Amino acid sequence: MRILGVDPGLTRCGLGTIDSYGARQVSLVDVRVARSPAELAPHKRLLMIADELDVVLDQFKPDVVAIERVFAKDNVRSVTGVAQVVGIVMLAAARADLPVELHTPPEVKAAVSGNGRAEKQQVQIMVQRILRLQERPKPADAADALAIAITQAWRGGQQSLIAEPDRTQHGGAGMLPRSTGYDLTPAQKMWAGAERMSRRHGAVAPTETSEQ
Repeated sequence: MRILGVDPGLTRCGLGTIDSYGARQVSLVDVRVARSPAELAPHKRLLMIADELDVVLDQFKPDVVAIERVFAKDNVRSVTGVAQVVGIVMLAAARADLPVELHTPPEVKAAVSGNGRAEKQQVQIMVQRILRLQERPKPADAADALAIAITQAWRGGQQSLIAEPDRTQHGGAGMLPRSTGYDLTPAQKMWAGAERMSRRHGAVAPTETSEQ
């Protein structure tokens, strides 16, 4: 399965594409950051992001698009721009007839590092290790996009263990039935806990995004 992870941002939008060969096997395909200058009108900035996104979708043809879920804390202007980018990503995915999954920042951190409160540097280091890269992906938006894609890859194998087996019909490769006896890793257990917590509180979590 090929997964496009998106770290939405108006100034910098991380786009990370990976291949998943199962619950724990992933490899890097491409990573880049779509940028738009702050001095442009918002609709022109969104067009720049959309154009770069279309290039990635056309070139790498992912099977699913995973996006970081956005939450407002106090910087409403920044969150508004991020939400607009999420909208164009979801629209592009719909036009390509691709499923879309959303993951909260704590879910992503827990899936990749085993700690839902991990610092960005910790996440970057784990992304580097998981994908066996020679150096950390830079800027942070690129590493975040890859972390989101990795979360989606590992989420498929775990969802069957938390009563969502029907997700296979949306391209959830690598899923394992309950009867396999597949053991969750500590990171996956942390991910499950973070997801349950976000659902219990109506998927409300603090914003963890950098300046967008």
